[in-house]
Amino acid sequence: MLLEVDRQLAKVDHAAHTEDLSHLEHVRRRHIGRYIGAAAILAIALWIILAFAHGQVEWSVTGRYLTARAILIGVGNTVLLAVLAMLFGIAIGVTVAIMRFSANPIIKWAALAYVGLFRGIPSLLQLLLWYNLALVFPTIGIPGLFEWRTVDVMTPFVAALLGLGINQGAYTSEVIRAGLISVDDGQYEAASAIGMHRLQGLRRIILPQAMRVILPPIGNEFIGMVKWTSLASVIQFSEVMHASETIYYANSRVIELLFVAAFWYLAVITVLSLLQSRVERYFARGAGRAAQSR
Repeated sequence: MLLEVDRQLAKVDHAAHTEDLSHLEHVRRRHIGRYIGAAAILAIALWIILAFAHGQVEWSVTGRYLTARAILIGVGNTVLLAVLAMLFGIAIGVTVAIMRFSANPIIKWAALAYVGLFRGIPSLLQLLLWYNLALVFPTIGIPGLFEWRTVDVMTPFVAALLGLGINQGAYTSEVIRAGLISVDDGQYEAASAIGMHRLQGLRRIILPQAMRVILPPIGNEFIGMVKWTSLASVIQFSEVMHASETIYYANSRVIELLFVAAFWYLAVITVLSLLQSRVERYFARGAGRAAQSR
């Protein structure tokens, strides 16, 4: 009885496989959710465009101030501060990351304390502390040899550079440490085997390999630094945000000047993003097709 049932099932299965399906119509799957989502996005985008187009915004004022001298000087100061603070942060970050691998417990714990302290205090608060450092240290220097009044040394630019650069160094050190950890231990052993001391091995063998891991987050941090320079407007440093504020305090065109600042931030960040992609592709050479196609 069971054998007969198996035979019948085999016949049905054979008929199903040999049946001609060419007469059946192919029906494409309908992605209704995609269409609804796309329609919602287009509707929201159209609503935003119409709101700005018909809102109380004098676009002619925005266009006129895009190339105002004060704004262009602010853009230059923004780029200068971002570049110098990032270089300062990278120098500190590399040093602290190497200190984290030290066998000396004092050096290692000093690095940990630095990272914990400056990552734990908000960036804006750090800027204000540096700018008001004269309240704690009236003079800076070596007593009897050379001294300067702190209030003269700690200009808005210097306070912003120290605040942003030292704060960035804490984050950058963790990025670099992650890159160093990503390199295989055999590379450290190979460097030691050919007679390189630790710093030589790091500079010539380890860091070049770690760059593929380090560069993407460092690039993102640099882009973030351009935006963080806007915090310096609080201590009266004349970057693009402060320049925009100064103008709209005088003419009351607040939203128009804010759009001017937004335009220049987007322009600078777009250029930096393109440069970041080029640098990443350069260091990704030889890392495989997947890495180069990013």
